[in-house]
Amino acid sequence: MKLYQPALFSLVLFTSFAQAEVQKSQWVTTWAASPQKVWNKDFVFPTNIPDQISNQTIKQISQISLGGEAIRLVFTNQYGDQPLYIDKTTVGLVKGQSLKSKNAYPVYFSGKLKAQILPGKQLMSDPIQLPVPDHAQLMVNTFIQKPTTFKTFHWDAKQTSWLITGNQTANLNTPSSAKTTTARLLLSAVEVKPKRKAHVVAVIGDSITDGATATLDANTRWTDFLAKRLSPHQVAVINSGISGNRLLTDGMGDNALDRLKKEVFQYSGVKTLIVLVGINDISWPGTAFAPKQQIPTFEALTQGYKRVVDEAHRQGIQVIGATLLPFSGALPNTPLDNYYQPNKDELRQRINHWIRTSHTFDGVLDLEQGLKDPKHPDRLNPIYDSGDHLHPNDRGNQQMANLVDLKQLVNQ
Repeated sequence: MKLYQPALFSLVLFTSFAQAEVQKSQWVTTWAASPQKVWNKDFVFPTNIPDQISNQTIKQISQISLGGEAIRLVFTNQYGDQPLYIDKTTVGLVKGQSLKSKNAYPVYFSGKLKAQILPGKQLMSDPIQLPVPDHAQLMVNTFIQKPTTFKTFHWDAKQTSWLITGNQTANLNTPSSAKTTTARLLLSAVEVKPKRKAHVVAVIGDSITDGATATLDANTRWTDFLAKRLSPHQVAVINSGISGNRLLTDGMGDNALDRLKKEVFQYSGVKTLIVLVGINDISWPGTAFAPKQQIPTFEALTQGYKRVVDEAHRQGIQVIGATLLPFSGALPNTPLDNYYQPNKDELRQRINHWIRTSHTFDGVLDLEQGLKDPKHPDRLNPIYDSGDHLHPNDRGNQQMANLVDLKQLVNQ
């Protein structure tokens, strides 16, 4: 995919840590939803999007991390094989808990309301002179007239979106007849022009980062809690989590190594990368997800982590390695109840020891230590367990964010 211009500018700046100073006038990415290829209908999970969208408005809400004087929207057609046509887009600030926007501001692309996104590309809007506070919720309405089949989405948004018949981009209300989905379409990032010097922390990971068991529409992913801690320090947080993501192998999204160049390095202002991925590499093999795959070796996994660090360092980005959470008894009474096996847990613990002691990373976030059950260290602490023994609940997500050493992220 072609890099959009602010990211190219960022990559020029990030030739070394000493040069990685984000200037006051530079835009930074304040929110993101990782693009995924829409999978076939025979996959274990439904896509949660219609086969085709025509004469409909897509209404989406996104809570940004860091505010600023103006915003820009980024739309994606990363996995498309045909152009996508946008007929009109508006954006506004959501008012309280009503999920209504105060106003609907038109969004332009090179001075025009209509736009085309070529296959494999993404498109950035013109600057929108809309001041936004930290953690503001934006409502983005996009009208699609032409019958369109989407090949790119973000599957597990943990946020309700609506599909409304006709051009409803100026309508501040949501009709009761609107269809809902928890997948995202088109919108993949929001950039903000901060009032003061700012930079970005990106978190790449799987369903634990994506927020699989966080409360719907509550913005209680662990990255949301981290954003609340970091915004007073002029640091934005972007969530690059994909449910089912793996370090080495494609699955419900491209592998994390490939996503660095396709996605993370395109975001503007990134100075720190937190890496929390690998549990699916260890545990998918032998399950309904990957019945014929072999568990990767310790050497393959550690080499993968080293490649992530090397690639990020080439961009002037420091890397924090997060230990993998305990998962004994994971996913009971599901087709994936063999996700946990003692030999898999032995590999997880070996990887965690390596993350802590190898000095491969610039810092370590020891999530295992902070969320394990003191009486049964191979399990999640019950107070942090969502109930599936794999994903933290909202309180667990808060605890994950609390474990982050802000000094590692702020003093850059």
